[in-house]
Amino acid sequence: MKDFIMAMKALSDPNRVKIIKMLQHKSMCVCEIKAALNLPQPSVSKHLKILEKAGFVSSQKDGLWVNYYLSNGSSTPYAAALLGNLRHWLKDDPEIAGLVEKIPFLNREELCG
Repeated sequence: MKDFIMAMKALSDPNRVKIIKMLQHKSMCVCEIKAALNLPQPSVSKHLKILEKAGFVSSQKDGLWVNYYLSNGSSTPYAAALLGNLRHWLKDDPEIAGLVEKIPFLNREELCG
């Protein structure tokens, strides 16, 4: 039951859902997510830590950056099921659509420099 509650709590914040929806399109660093959501870096890092702990997000160091991407859901069946469903949910939401439109214009070299 603990893993289920952790997954539900992770998705209880709109910014964390937005992060998942953005990561469906490409892996991103904290600076890119920060710029897209217009949030302070500590808030973005906290959201990513919660998503990572719940099994939704993984990370990998790449030179100067840490890339965050959706996990394969293997750590918990709840994350796997919710990630699968989230691929189809909220496609028509205007906030999500606006974020997705921003993604190609986020240049990490400019944002993190």
